[in-house]
This record gives sequence, C-alpha cells and structure tokens, in this order.
Amino acid sequence: MTAVTHISTERCRVLLADDHALILEAFSSLLGDAYEVVGTVSDGRELLNAAPRLRPDVIVLDIYMPNLNGLDAASKLRKTLPEVKLVFLTMNQDPAMIAAALNIEGSAYLLKSSASTELFQAIEAVMSGKPYVTPLIGGDMLDTLRDDEGRRRVLGKLTLRQREVLQLLVEGNTMKEVADTLNVTPRTVAFHKYRMMQDLKIKSNSELIQFAIKNGLIASSP
Repeated sequence: MTAVTHISTERCRVLLADDHALILEAFSSLLGDAYEVVGTVSDGRELLNAAPRLRPDVIVLDIYMPNLNGLDAASKLRKTLPEVKLVFLTMNQDPAMIAAALNIEGSAYLLKSSASTELFQAIEAVMSGKPYVTPLIGGDMLDTLRDDEGRRRVLGKLTLRQREVLQLLVEGNTMKEVADTLNVTPRTVAFHKYRMMQDLKIKSNSELIQFAIKNGLIASSP
C-alpha cells in the first residue's frame, strides 16, 4: 500500500478499530507518517473504553466486530464524543448498513477492497465536515439508500441495549457471561431476550441467530 501526501498542517489523531490484527498493523503503518495513530482496538466494547481516554479526532472502524458491532459502538460514542469523525472500513456492501452508517453525522464509508489512497481522502473529507462514500459503491445503490427503510424499521423495534444482548448471545456467550459484560444480572438478560423474541415473533435461538445475521449485527460464517 502506498501512502499519499497529507496536505494538512496539523496532524489529526486517529484511532483504529478492527478485529483482525493484520489489518490494524497494516493501516497503522499506512497512516502513521501522515497522522498520529493514538491506538488500536479489536472489538466494539474495547473501542468504547479507549476512545474517551485517547480523544481521537477520527475513528476508523469496521462494522463487524465482536462484543459490540461498529454501528452500535458508533451510536454510543456519539453521546460521549459528539465531535469525533467516523470512517467505516468494512466488507459490507448492504444498502441498509451503508445508510445506517451515513446517517451518523460526520462519517465516511469505505470498503476493504478500496484503494489505500481512499482512506486518506475519507479522513480529509470528514475532517472538513463532508461525508465520503467510496466510488466502489455504485450510483444506483446510493440513489436507493435513503429509501431503504425496511431493515431500519425492524431494528428500530429493538433498543440499543437489546441489540447488545442479542449480539453477545448469538456470539455464543452464556446468560451469565452477557450479564458480566454488561454489568447487569442474568435475570435482566433473560428478560431482554424474552422481550426481543416476543416483539419480533421469534420462537427459537436459531431464528435469533438468523435475525442477527440478516440485520447486520453479526457476520455470517464464511
């Protein structure tokens, strides 16, 4: 990967979040000459803990991350760090996921198949207050993004805490492990699970897993 010349006179602070160590290493090296890479994290919950402490200007993050996905982590960060800029760097080309990411103010959307120079372009764009979407996402898809409300309406039935519980459960955590992660009781986790299944008319754990995959809360198995 070849870096481009950074035109700004100030080095912005960048935090990287991805669950693949090789990607973190590669992009940390790529960005290091142009920006101050203040840290790397490997899951969404670790990102929530690190970002307020490291105070980055820009967070480059994947959507699919364990413990807490990138979209829900970004939504939580918006409350504690409203000025931080977000660059989603992912394999996901689902229109609903792109729309959800771009609906978070101050964000950009790249694919991991994008040219490395695009990452610099995206960071410069969000730092200038402009959104950025990779040209790899076709114009026809972009034209339909804001009209694609179906999945967001479904996810809108769940609270952010319910989505956290759902992701942790379908990743294989027990009720107690979920409770420990979220600092609640196992009874509270069970209540959230029951309410989700009731509201979504889901009757089994396998249906819960399929729902989570379909709605971008976890990645499907390769």
